[in-house]
Amino acid sequence: MRPLFHPPLEHITIEAVLHALSDPVRVAIYAQIVASSCSQSCSKFLKVKQKAIPKSTLSRHFKALREAGLIQSERRGVEMHNISRCPELNNRFPGLIPAILNAYHVQMKSKMPAGNAAKRKPARRAK
Repeated sequence: MRPLFHPPLEHITIEAVLHALSDPVRVAIYAQIVASSCSQSCSKFLKVKQKAIPKSTLSRHFKALREAGLIQSERRGVEMHNISRCPELNNRFPGLIPAILNAYHVQMKSKMPAGNAAKRKPARRAK
């Protein structure tokens, strides 16, 4: 098996972190990993935000989080277990991850349930 790539702390960039967390599924996955006190297997995230996520797509999301330096992954048999690199990242970018996660949680609390959301009106065409 190919070894997993985890960037050294000094190679983690703000651009990579922000890009990895710009996807709604990835930020939801990352928030759950950070909130957990132990490592999380990838199979725990087959459903994110009540949506089924195909395993191939999930693998791509975890790869993006890992290569951005946000998580540390470890193979255990046939499963992959993931933990957050928050303490390391807080040394590199003080306060960044807590601020992003706080903003994510505020956003999630303020969202209306999907059934009550206003429907979009179609755009008018120019005559």
